[in-house]
Amino acid sequence: MTLAFELAALRELAKPGEAFADARRWTEYVGVVSDEPTYVVTNFTRKRRIRQDFFSGPKSKAESLENVKEQFDTDRHVFVGVSEEDRELAADADWEYLTVEEAAEAADWELGGEEEEEALGGVERDDWP
Repeated sequence: MTLAFELAALRELAKPGEAFADARRWTEYVGVVSDEPTYVVTNFTRKRRIRQDFFSGPKSKAESLENVKEQFDTDRHVFVGVSEEDRELAADADWEYLTVEEAAEAADWELGGEEEEEALGGVERDDWP
């Protein structure tokens, strides 16, 4: 399985680094897809010691999902998102879709991103790499 998290979905998890590490145990590839600038994704993942197999880079989410599906040939491609737009995007790219709540429930991940932000020292800055 290839699993892609929308950055907003990771932000809703209490412990995104632990969820990412857990997903590595049962997926072949896991990464982050976002329309945010690359440095925002890199800053978020670096602070949480998340090692991605792929990320959006300067591409749109739609283009990223298409590229990831072509590059990582697995039996399933699952996109974890937060909005109806994410659901439609997954359908258009021929990916399975799960809301972050559904994924958290299935994988036993805790929701509640604010708690994790406080543990990192309060406000997260995304204005620098």
